[in-house]
Amino acid sequence: MSLWNARAAGMSAEEITEVLRTYSRYAVPASILVEIADQVARYGRLRLSKEDGTLVLSSSEPAVLEEVLRSKKVAPLVGPRLDAGRVSVPTGERGRLKHALIKIGWPVEDLAGYSPGAPLPFGLRGDCAGSGAAFALRRFQVEAVDSFWAAGKAAGGSGVVVLPCGAGKTVVAMGVMEKAATQTLILVTSIVAARQWKAELLDKTDLTEEQIGEYSGETKTIRPVTIATYQVLTHRRKGEFPHLALFQEQNWGLIVYDEVHLLPAPVFRMTADIQSKRRLGLTATLVREDRREDDVFSLIGPKRYDAPWRDLEAQGWIAPAVCTEVRVGVPEYLRFEYATAEGQDRYRVAATNPAKMSVLRALVERHATDRVLVIGQYLDQLDDVAAALSAPLITGKTATAEREKLYAGFREGSIRLLVVSKVANFSIDLPEANVAIQISGTFGSRQEEAQRLGRILRPKAGGGQASFYTLVSRETQDQEFALHRQLFLAEQGYRYSIVDAAQVIGGEPLPPPPPQGEYLPAVDEESPLVVRPPGYVPAAPLPEVLPDNVIPFRASRGK
Repeated sequence: MSLWNARAAGMSAEEITEVLRTYSRYAVPASILVEIADQVARYGRLRLSKEDGTLVLSSSEPAVLEEVLRSKKVAPLVGPRLDAGRVSVPTGERGRLKHALIKIGWPVEDLAGYSPGAPLPFGLRGDCAGSGAAFALRRFQVEAVDSFWAAGKAAGGSGVVVLPCGAGKTVVAMGVMEKAATQTLILVTSIVAARQWKAELLDKTDLTEEQIGEYSGETKTIRPVTIATYQVLTHRRKGEFPHLALFQEQNWGLIVYDEVHLLPAPVFRMTADIQSKRRLGLTATLVREDRREDDVFSLIGPKRYDAPWRDLEAQGWIAPAVCTEVRVGVPEYLRFEYATAEGQDRYRVAATNPAKMSVLRALVERHATDRVLVIGQYLDQLDDVAAALSAPLITGKTATAEREKLYAGFREGSIRLLVVSKVANFSIDLPEANVAIQISGTFGSRQEEAQRLGRILRPKAGGGQASFYTLVSRETQDQEFALHRQLFLAEQGYRYSIVDAAQVIGGEPLPPPPPQGEYLPAVDEESPLVVRPPGYVPAAPLPEVLPDNVIPFRASRGK
């Protein structure tokens, strides 16, 4: 997937291997270079295009076309053969064909273009409506918009923009919407996120209240720009998903998928039916623990833009962050419970270790003047923490109005400590938060680790630093999963210092993280932004981890 993303972004095999040779510590084996060239060469040898209104799959190599047409997954999705190098494709099978082709190792280049949708001209404001502060897209945001839009040609118009949390992905979407000038459907993770999007659109564009609708569990108003939640779209009634009809309700010209890495299966299936619409995916972490990144590639589009987190930090667009792993001992009585537990229960016992509480208290006291988020996975553990710290708690059960009230209090400063479940992993705008303490998580999820760090990365007044702590039970699966969780951030240049719980409880100064060991040169605002090869992943195979959507167990309490 990384190589195909790079090729779709315009990189050749020679450029990819040159980057690899330049930054690899050791000589790159010849077999790897050959494999790179072979995989890169697969992208673009099959093309989808329109010929006199007919959708056509073609290849300049008839043998390649013959090979894929003999696949049992592909054959039912195509129409009559036009000649040795071309076959017609029913319009409704465009998405399913692309999905089937990538599954057999032949990513197709889609040049069939898009329907324009109903027009909706509007503009970006020169100042924010709320504060009056000057507003304009930053240079890297302009680059992201242009990379996606590709001058309006069929080669662009669908794909994913990857930027760190706090770097303004919403603003990038507004830039794309302005260029598209068409009715737009925006899909988000929650009602709170939907209302944040609406507030941003009203603040930074000349769209009016009457032009923006919300389609959620609380209200269903369809307007030229409609913001819908994934939850309402995937609501099932008598085995059907009635709200997926929203995709066809209006003549949408653009669909925006916020947090695209979370896209649920029913929305994927519907996206296969709307390939004639421009599609923009937004994410900070294009990784899925279920390894279905190829679904995003084939149905939303390839990665169009990606900027390393540390480069944006160096330019001041996101806050500098220090990451610390605190290793906590396991009480003897819990050791036996851990030793005899099976499967997911074993991780739960380690993750909800009650010895973490004293460390948590010490960290909260250490950051008494900061804005602190305590984030966890297990609801009864969070109940205990909120009670012990006399802090408000936000979970999936918290009513939307109450969530908005608590978030507003946190932004204003009347609340300085919030305990939150995984509902705060995504699309929550809390720019004042500068400390996050993770007490438990979803197994080895790299995506979740990065998203939680992202809650505190918005630039701080005066260039203040963000602090991210993860509390880990020593010599348990909690420690093993923590290593895997940190892999994505390690690729972005973040390093964790590892300290013992006693150092935190004793009030000792914590050591700085180890040197970053940057592989790329430093950049400033005047120099071109350095972008790693799209989809950069570590060479070593990753251990298998449990998927992100595991239902949490109740934590046991120590006696």
